[in-house]
Amino acid sequence: MSQAQPALQVRAVAAREPEVMSLFDALTTELALSGYTAAESFGYSTEQLERSAVHLIGARIDGRLVGVGGLEVQDENTGELKRFFVAPEHRGAGVADAVLTELVAYAREHGLTQLRLETGDKQHAAIAFYQRHGFAEVSRFGPYVHSATSVCMQRDLLR
Repeated sequence: MSQAQPALQVRAVAAREPEVMSLFDALTTELALSGYTAAESFGYSTEQLERSAVHLIGARIDGRLVGVGGLEVQDENTGELKRFFVAPEHRGAGVADAVLTELVAYAREHGLTQLRLETGDKQHAAIAFYQRHGFAEVSRFGPYVHSATSVCMQRDLLR
């Protein structure tokens, strides 16, 4: 007899929740261990997330926060994904898919027509994940224009 999979719950979270802050710390550590400098990481602090009204979604398994992602509305058409991270032991289990699905739904509810993001050139699994979800590489934009390690991607929500 097979055991039931633990239920995945996805809902809005706040940047100052201790579990959210812990996942953000893990993301920062993972990027540093991958060889990115602080200047190449572009992570928003808790204060920046709040100031920019980044809509954060968290994913829980058995009550434990295992994934998080955010969406910053940048103008009437465009949103940018921010601080997307899944705990390593939960990767490949649909957590990232669930978080992204909620963020896309939020973007559509707010009338956005495109999503964009920045990730690092060493983040091969992240790049492949975003490509599977309809994102394509675009020219670097905004604060990433001069960052040699940045890979920028975009997805049209009208298709």
